[in-house]
Amino acid sequence: MDRFVVALLAACALIGASLSSPPAPSHSPAEIASTSPAEVAPAVSSAAPSEDERDEDAIAEAQILERFAVRHTALPERERRRLARVIVEEARARDLAPDLVMAVIEVESAGYHLAESHVGALGLMQLLPPTGKEMAERIGIEWKGPDTLFDPIINVRLGTAYLRELADKYGGDVNTALAAYNWGPGRIDRRLARGASVPRLYVEQVRRAADRYAAIGSSRS
Repeated sequence: MDRFVVALLAACALIGASLSSPPAPSHSPAEIASTSPAEVAPAVSSAAPSEDERDEDAIAEAQILERFAVRHTALPERERRRLARVIVEEARARDLAPDLVMAVIEVESAGYHLAESHVGALGLMQLLPPTGKEMAERIGIEWKGPDTLFDPIINVRLGTAYLRELADKYGGDVNTALAAYNWGPGRIDRRLARGASVPRLYVEQVRRAADRYAAIGSSRS
């Protein structure tokens, strides 16, 4: 057989073999090992949210944006939209009502992400730097000093995680968790130890704000 024909047949065989082989993985084992949990979450996540849940989240985001629109947030609209989405996502992830998380933000900082209290609490959810640093280490967020708390996305993630931690500490009693969020868990523990009641003023302020958000959501549904 002519050498040219033999070579041509061999080339065709190689091309056919390559076409029938399965495609190579897009990531090497090393790349997959270094991928963050958030990046691989869709492959192992549970069922997608139902249509009703998506509608509820859309309503929650819309009402949060309404409140930010009348507050001096110092954030452009695009960042406000992202922040509203993160508030809802973080609340859901921590099994907290978005209305409640937004109510804490409103009472603590009036939605101003650069807020600073007279005792040094910072950002939207008014976290003290030691608390922020501890929570950042606990949930795997890079801590770059107290100014980290002026990042509204990070602040919300740390604040919702802290509020969830307090709720768990007090057996799911969100009212006691709110009081501890405001007063500090050490002071609340001492009051409870001596049989004193939990301070109500802050709790009532947050609850009233949460009820306003819930009412807005009900009117939209």
